[in-house]
Amino acid sequence: MPLTPSDNPIDYQSKMVLLGSCFVENMGNKLDYFKFQQMQNPFGILFHPLAIENLVQRAIQEETYEKGDIFEQDGIWRCFEAHSNLRSEDSLELLQLLNQRLKETKIGLETSSHIIITLGTAWVYEHQDSNKIVANCHKVSQKQFTKKLLSVTEIESSLNNLVGMIRKMNSLAQIIFTISPVRHVKDGFVENQQSKAHLFAALYQIIKGHSVSYFPSYEIMMDELRDYRFYDKDMVHPNELAVDYIWEKFKLVWISSKCYAVLDKVDAVQKGLLHRPFNPDSEAHQKFKTSLRTKITYLQERYSFMKFD
Repeated sequence: MPLTPSDNPIDYQSKMVLLGSCFVENMGNKLDYFKFQQMQNPFGILFHPLAIENLVQRAIQEETYEKGDIFEQDGIWRCFEAHSNLRSEDSLELLQLLNQRLKETKIGLETSSHIIITLGTAWVYEHQDSNKIVANCHKVSQKQFTKKLLSVTEIESSLNNLVGMIRKMNSLAQIIFTISPVRHVKDGFVENQQSKAHLFAALYQIIKGHSVSYFPSYEIMMDELRDYRFYDKDMVHPNELAVDYIWEKFKLVWISSKCYAVLDKVDAVQKGLLHRPFNPDSEAHQKFKTSLRTKITYLQERYSFMKFD
């Protein structure tokens, strides 16, 4: 698949916000490993466009969460607009956490140079009592929800709103869309294809109508890695080999080639930190540790935001 390097690539001065499906975590973890400046899914994984639009709107308009926005189940407080990772046994603590993340999201969007949005599915669940489409069902009984497939028009409208809000707040940010290669087979094989087709059709209109970019992660997975050896045991998620391959393609398009030498230095440090010596007290290991500290100091003197465990 022919890919062209971007004329507005990511470097170590760039600040990124990544929002969306679990594929965000794959690319986000790579960016984190190489110590780029990024914020990744502050409200956890968001699978569909309306959930992402809702979060961005709340953050920009500073619509804070209140008691009516959360619910208690089995002694744990949760929020239908956030992933189940954001939960607490104390309602006030959860509200504090949600509102703190909302502030961080707004600052991230305001100051970002690149915003990466990954769409996972067009299937949504509407909570019958509130008539609101949720980001996450939190394993609440399915009887309380109505499952719906968003139309192409509904997705297009949502993405138009999303791009418009971001542009109004941060006109310089480069918006990069991608469609997750993760197959949502729990919806059904045919239903998963219908869902992806709706996302593609809507996104095509958005790319045509706005100055936004598209990275073909779905197409790379389906066309270049069309083999089950590139999937995890669940046969749904890309495995490490596939993620590495797609990352290399992403790097080719979106990471400035001027950074490649720094990426290699960070990689050497990361591998050094994972090294487990046979004899920790040996002279050879002491030399190794000194060399590693020197490499870390070199990077941190040039990139003060880099933190190594």
